Amino acid sequence: MSELDPIDRSILRLLAADASLSLNDIAEKVGLTATPCWKRIKRMEEAGIIKGRVAVLDADKLGLPVSVFVSVETSDHSASWLGKFHEAVQNTPEIVGAWRMSGDVDYLLHVVVPDIAAYDSFYRKLIEMVPLRNVSSRFAMERMKEGALPI
Repeated sequence: MSELDPIDRSILRLLAADASLSLNDIAEKVGLTATPCWKRIKRMEEAGIIKGRVAVLDADKLGLPVSVFVSVETSDHSASWLGKFHEAVQNTPEIVGAWRMSGDVDYLLHVVVPDIAAYDSFYRKLIEMVPLRNVSSRFAMERMKEGALPI
């Protein structure tokens, strides 16, 4: 896809802030009519820039107030192990984010659970699914910022 112009970036900022905006609202805010605005959005979807549109949910109000950042180290970097780990990450709903890292930690997981007992259950399940060398958990005390990409 060619470089994003200022109108594309404005559309992306609007969608990132509120994906429920109507096409007409977005078009009006960026100074276009609906059809060219729709074409830009469609082009960015097809290019994979817009991967989807989601609702941002309140974890506390849904009974999932505990956020844990889990550092995972492994001594096995084989394709077989990676396949098992990838499957475990994809099939574990408590894991809401996962990254392969550089440095002394191999993977970083963002886990949400209702309480410490549920985290303990998650942890036991994780270490049964794949062999791990070291797991370190850090419990979030306060969410200070959550937002859109700086477009």
